[in-house]
Amino acid sequence: MTTDHPAERGGDGRDRFAAFSDRASNITSSPLFYVLCVLLVAGTIVLHFLHPPLSWLIFAGDLMTSVNLLLLALLKNAELRDSHAVQRKLDAIAAALLEQYEGTGHEAADELRRAIRMDERQ
Repeated sequence: MTTDHPAERGGDGRDRFAAFSDRASNITSSPLFYVLCVLLVAGTIVLHFLHPPLSWLIFAGDLMTSVNLLLLALLKNAELRDSHAVQRKLDAIAAALLEQYEGTGHEAADELRRAIRMDERQ
């Protein structure tokens, strides 16, 4: 287990957790997932009105808490990687502007191209 920043783990390659975190972020930001969450909350409320055994209510609460905790971990991972990427791009822009102002080489401009992925086709 590592406590390194998610964007700095494993070099240039992306690990399985990062890919899984990205997919989870895309799914959880969809309207379909929102409707699913509303139905889950509505089902829990209906369950309370049906007066089932206490063990069922505890199970429903534990299930919702577990899902919430897992989503929090996945989304926080994606957020940290995104913020690190934005900071890297801002650093590259600042270095390129300083390089242009000073009239020195083009190393920072090349790094800026890599940071914003101008050389990649989408």
